Amino acid sequence: MNDAETLRCDVAVIGAGTAGLAAERAARSNGASTLLIDPAFDGTTCATVGCMPSKLLIAAAKARHAVDLADTFGIRVGDVRIDGTAVLERVRHERDRFAESTRKSIANIPKSIRITSKARFAAPDRLLLDDGRTIAARAIVIATGSRPVMPGPFAALGDLALTNENVFELKKLPGRLAVVGSGAIGLELAQAFARLGVKVALFDKADRMAKLRCPRVHAALQEIIERDVDLHLGVEVTPHKQGDQVRIGWTGASEGDALFDHVLVAVGRPPMLDGLNIENAGLELDDKGVPCHDRATMRCGDSSVFIAGDVAADLPLLHEASHEGAIAGRNAAAWPAPVRIDRYVPFSITFTDPPVVSIGEAEEDGAISGTTDFTDQGRARVEARNEGALTLYAAAPDGVLIGADLVAPAGEHLGHLLAWAIQQKMTATQLLKMPFYHPTMEEGLKTALRTVCGATPIALPANHDSGSPSGA
Repeated sequence: MNDAETLRCDVAVIGAGTAGLAAERAARSNGASTLLIDPAFDGTTCATVGCMPSKLLIAAAKARHAVDLADTFGIRVGDVRIDGTAVLERVRHERDRFAESTRKSIANIPKSIRITSKARFAAPDRLLLDDGRTIAARAIVIATGSRPVMPGPFAALGDLALTNENVFELKKLPGRLAVVGSGAIGLELAQAFARLGVKVALFDKADRMAKLRCPRVHAALQEIIERDVDLHLGVEVTPHKQGDQVRIGWTGASEGDALFDHVLVAVGRPPMLDGLNIENAGLELDDKGVPCHDRATMRCGDSSVFIAGDVAADLPLLHEASHEGAIAGRNAAAWPAPVRIDRYVPFSITFTDPPVVSIGEAEEDGAISGTTDFTDQGRARVEARNEGALTLYAAAPDGVLIGADLVAPAGEHLGHLLAWAIQQKMTATQLLKMPFYHPTMEEGLKTALRTVCGATPIALPANHDSGSPSGA
């Protein structure tokens, strides 16, 4: 192969999703010459099949649920009709706007950098493209993302089995929907479809939804979800095609079978490494086939290969993908002298109503916990959103906050506040010294904070008010 057929750069990035875009940008801004390889440049998972279309469906469900709550406030609403076709048309229309915006930002990357192709490793520093060309790079970043699992029995159902990548293409709302998997995708879409009038059953072989660690918070979530959804935890499911419907049988903690128009399979999104010829990169792999890497540098072992985003199989969240991409791109440009970066506190939100949030660590030696019950919290009761619970975790003896689990109104905002406090290694006493306006959802934190403070040698702050236990 002659030199004209070989492209040379400092950093080659495989994949133009959130992590890949961040990696290329970081490498280039640190003086590296870059090439960005992607088979389609269609936009990010978030914009096309993830965060944004799901939140659009959730927004429609929230509008419908608000009508249901109106009577609580003495506001009488007449007959309500859900136009499922219109709901889904808006989801796709707005999703396409978000996706187009992402594609426009990708188009701003110089053409000389963008290569529309698949890439596979020929050596640790060399990639082969579909068109026969070769890329020789000083460092390579793998940012190929993830894809939904479709186990064989569900794949056999054909187009009756859905994932987050095609569920938003439905032209009308199904009458009955089975959802398998109670992680973020399964929970969000199960509740949203149910609130839009679909009869939804949610199944999971695990007995905990959203990987919640606190039994008290999980019990509150279960009560909330069961108001809208027929919930079956701790069960194994078996699908069969029956005419133009799906028959789901389940055994375990409960047993039964039922017919559904579709089944949404949300049992995970493993990393996309197939087709990369990863064995030619000379990397050590973990038991799941993912390259072993240092999260502080995103470097794979002692190699010049870096990894970022969902494919790294650490925390498959957009803000983490962006952060990992920036770390990988910066360090690929600096190779062989990578810079270690402090990572964010682990922080995830599931956008149910109310939201589910998990932050940081749940327990450690000498851990202290404090709880709040939102069923009688002042502002939540005012808004008829008084449901949910929160548990804080702190380290003894000083009450440094280390984590939280919650399902609560305004949970996404409470979660950010707590994540920032935990990232800054604040104590419960320090946070309790901050101003809490009345009446707000934030006051709901005070009960849990007081419990933590009461369990540490450090006294409650001098400006502490006794208040009501519900934070009213």
